[in-house]
Amino acid sequence: VGVLLGYGNGTFTAQTTFTTGTGPYSVAVGDFNNDTRLDIVVANFGDNNVGILLGNGDGTFAAQMTFSTANNPNWIVVDDFNNDTRLDIAVTSGPDNNVGVLLGYGNGTFAAQTTFSTDKNPQSLTVGDFNNDNRLDFAVANYGIAVVSILLGYGNGTFAAQMTFPTGNNPQSLTVGDFNNDKRLDIAVANFGSNTVGILLNTCYCCAP
Repeated sequence: VGVLLGYGNGTFTAQTTFTTGTGPYSVAVGDFNNDTRLDIVVANFGDNNVGILLGNGDGTFAAQMTFSTANNPNWIVVDDFNNDTRLDIAVTSGPDNNVGVLLGYGNGTFAAQTTFSTDKNPQSLTVGDFNNDNRLDFAVANYGIAVVSILLGYGNGTFAAQMTFPTGNNPQSLTVGDFNNDKRLDIAVANFGSNTVGILLNTCYCCAP
């Protein structure tokens, strides 16, 4: 993983690289050991794990520690999924059709993953509160079939079975926002196979689990 330190004027230093596993696919940042320094987590597609590189606070990072995932982890997000004020990790596995959740201990280490089923070949993953219960939920773009999965969160690190909503062909990437100002989170999805962006407006069919 490469780090380019900013000068604050729109320019950056040459990158400094830090070793990951094989085929790093996506990256996220957060303070995983509660030392007020940003750390890096990377999905190592070829090694079936995520790598944690703890930050030294000066733009350098320790050697990675790895935690097992399902096959070919690709998209990774971090947030507090069980409301213990410690950052957790969620990562999609295309071949295994699931999202894996690794709950954080707050010291830079993580519990073994728990998996939750998606549809075919999940790619992009994002989080948001889609049913207004103050618990984080998942939205997943299933590249292998034209649907987005919604997995409602229970607030304890576990999630309900998926609900699916149609998209264009090969949904690849998604993001969320309130696009119609009704105080409900909506979804925008890039449909790779259709050359379109689709908007899914939240109509509150996602009732609380």
